[in-house]
Amino acid sequence: MLKGQLPSTGKDVAPHLGPLPTNHGQDPKRTPVLPLTFPAQISNEDPEAKAKPFTPKPPLQPRLERALSLDEKAWRRRRFRTSPEDLAAGSGTGGSRGSLQDEVPRPPGPPGSPPCLSTSLQEIPTSRRAQDSAGGSPSSWGHCISGMISTSLDLLHRDGAVAETSVRLPPVDPKVAPESLRPTHRVDSGPADGKPHLQSRLFRAHSSLGPGWPPSPLVCEARSSFSLLAPIRAKDVRSRSYLEGSLLASGALMGAEELARYFPDRNLALFVATWNMQGQKELPPNLDELLLPAEADYAQDLYVIGVQEGCSDRREWETRLQETLGPRYVTLYSVAHGALYMSVLIRRDLIWFCSEVESSTVTTRMVSHIKTKGALGVSFTFFGTSFLFITSHFTSGDGKVSERLLDYSRTIQGLALPKSVPDTSPYRSDAADVTTRFDGVFWFGDFNFRLSGGRVAVEAILKQDLVEKVSALLQHDQLTQEMKKGSIFKGFQEPDIHFLPSYKFDIGKDSYDTTSKQRTPSYTDRVMYRSRHKGDICPVRYSSCPGIKTSDHRPVYGLFRVKVRPGRDNIPLAAGKFDRELYLIGIKRRISKEIQRQQALKNQHSSTICTVS
Repeated sequence: MLKGQLPSTGKDVAPHLGPLPTNHGQDPKRTPVLPLTFPAQISNEDPEAKAKPFTPKPPLQPRLERALSLDEKAWRRRRFRTSPEDLAAGSGTGGSRGSLQDEVPRPPGPPGSPPCLSTSLQEIPTSRRAQDSAGGSPSSWGHCISGMISTSLDLLHRDGAVAETSVRLPPVDPKVAPESLRPTHRVDSGPADGKPHLQSRLFRAHSSLGPGWPPSPLVCEARSSFSLLAPIRAKDVRSRSYLEGSLLASGALMGAEELARYFPDRNLALFVATWNMQGQKELPPNLDELLLPAEADYAQDLYVIGVQEGCSDRREWETRLQETLGPRYVTLYSVAHGALYMSVLIRRDLIWFCSEVESSTVTTRMVSHIKTKGALGVSFTFFGTSFLFITSHFTSGDGKVSERLLDYSRTIQGLALPKSVPDTSPYRSDAADVTTRFDGVFWFGDFNFRLSGGRVAVEAILKQDLVEKVSALLQHDQLTQEMKKGSIFKGFQEPDIHFLPSYKFDIGKDSYDTTSKQRTPSYTDRVMYRSRHKGDICPVRYSSCPGIKTSDHRPVYGLFRVKVRPGRDNIPLAAGKFDRELYLIGIKRRISKEIQRQQALKNQHSSTICTVS
């Protein structure tokens, strides 16, 4: 008998069964086969049976032991001496396969339990064990073993049906409980019924990625056997539906289903920065303050950095960007127009959802071959939302407001974008304004608008508290005044400014210009945004980087949340293109610097050890 089996409660309910025959080194063929006998049913006139009705007990708490291993897969091809197949072969009759689908896992059985049982076999509830001991037939051993094996395999291959952590039995009438709970009376439909067994179908544990996929309790256990990605049915691959390009079709690359997997709230985290480097060859030793500010708990999904008067070694600058963000990001696109640079870096998981990246330039100087002033535009579509990023360097000078307004007009008329990527909303576009042809537009750069009133008045305001002096300084800002008039940046907005003027500093110091020119501190470096749909762009933070002092300008950055809409697959895709050479260089630099850091720590620890002789 199994360890822990309850003793028989009825005296005349069923004949007493002796212990199971054991095979002590004998030939399995000579093992006697027990006859298939069924317990006698309880008589209605038996007063003792009426006085002691059977009460089922709740099952034990289930727990998953481990996932299906390679050794346990051999169960399907193994037959036990006490299985229904062997019993049927010995007696000449067919046996029914017990279905114990409410069983729970059990630890390895005692030495007296049937052989070849593994740790993942399911434990039979106490009520059923008691019933088998009271009135179970010898064939119940085979049904129990078969039921336990089938339950173990069904739990591992069930198509997401394991959603609860406890098993509950429905209320059962005590008069019929012994009959209904007996496994020998519960028969599953076999292949003869036209319904294949669950064991013949191979299922995978649900993925924990994306919404709509319930977390499976088998994911952590089956990590070595199954992928965490959502399973793809072969039927869907064979269909080759022509509707895959639609918004709601299953399998569409830019559709709503794929968008919801990566962005359940449909919000993209965007980083935009502008910096006038003043043509300095020296780069900051660390760009973490710029790209990974301390106020942001998480890195962003998309990084766009525009540079004016960039350093002479543009490749070195792009390598430093890749090195700082690390291997989780790739350089989707980088372009230059004279001293204007723009780099677009994106998370490598999202590169497949971008269209081809297009760019266009505008030169605003009278001498076109001198490209120190002008504009550089980059555009692409992400899922179904089109983006335009413009970095500009307007005409400098305190009193040249009209020239800067002219630079703005030349830019919106001269940027020829988009080219081959279709407009997401052509009926809202204007041929004379490039900013109306995209869902989200970010315009950033050195606009060179100054603070009017003179240096003395501005320095007097700078001595006040931060909140008061910022609001007082903006009252003298030329760009704010022109935007109120509607002469520049029509339809654009700017996040609230809570930082000091970013121009002009002494290089390497926190003091404003102390040279003979005594330039007035100003908010020359700005970030503007425009949304085709109201409320699609939400600014999160707008600040500067006072710790980067290699230029007379301080970098200015903005963090945004942008709503992304699903799109269609009928656009030219980037197909995973990125700067692979730059990616490898950035990884190698990170590795070499980490090795140097560890070596320095090792040398530091060894130098602090002193010996006493």
